[in-house]
Amino acid sequence: MAAATGAVSSAGARLLSPPRTLTTFRAFLFVSSTCSPSISSKLGLSPLQHMKSVPARKLVIRAARTESKGVSLGFRAPHFQLPEPLTGKMWKLEDFESYPALLVMFICNHCPFVKHLKKDIVKLSNFYMKKGLAVVAISSNSVATHPQDGPQFMAEEAKLLNYPFPYLYDESQEVARDFRAVCTPEFFLFKKDGRRPFELVYHGQFDDSRPSNNVPVTGRDLSLAIDCVLSAQPISSVQKPSVGCSIKWHPGTNL
Repeated sequence: MAAATGAVSSAGARLLSPPRTLTTFRAFLFVSSTCSPSISSKLGLSPLQHMKSVPARKLVIRAARTESKGVSLGFRAPHFQLPEPLTGKMWKLEDFESYPALLVMFICNHCPFVKHLKKDIVKLSNFYMKKGLAVVAISSNSVATHPQDGPQFMAEEAKLLNYPFPYLYDESQEVARDFRAVCTPEFFLFKKDGRRPFELVYHGQFDDSRPSNNVPVTGRDLSLAIDCVLSAQPISSVQKPSVGCSIKWHPGTNL
């Protein structure tokens, strides 16, 4: 089982965009039978350390960094009913009840941390949706302060990037508060346990890559968690928080 899971993880990682600082790249993911961090990770080693990188011009991103926090594993997915600006369709949590796992992502249009990952989020979603994962993205930012995150521009973004998942608009920001979301991007991976509501099993980062750190985008952390859920294996409770822009709350909001 471990070998099979590792194969899926590697395949998932290879779908993501080639790193900007390496001339060649192959993803090496080592998956144990419990989907815990690999031995090489525990030893502080990286399979990429022996590879030479091409010098890259460092991009400085000026944005407030916020980490995902405050949600315990086992948290049950809150009910939601939100519109999809691209199609006008209303989506609710019950629409995903037949799936074994659900990935809820809080994203937006303007955040540089989201822009850094969005093409790879699409690739990862396309790959795992074919394997049975349900995916939904939600934007909760206030258009009073960030009009570029409004529904018209959300629809344009979804069409431009060919989002395979519904991209929903949380105008009241109540859904963000119910999920206790604080940043973009923020990832909530839920598993379905029989007839019980979706249970949170992963609330962490996409991978170690950030807009300014020149670390290749692989999707390793999230891919590993999804592999575990879809293969009915336990997920390590050691999870690095997602890092991004703070959700832009409506002016005067008292959180």
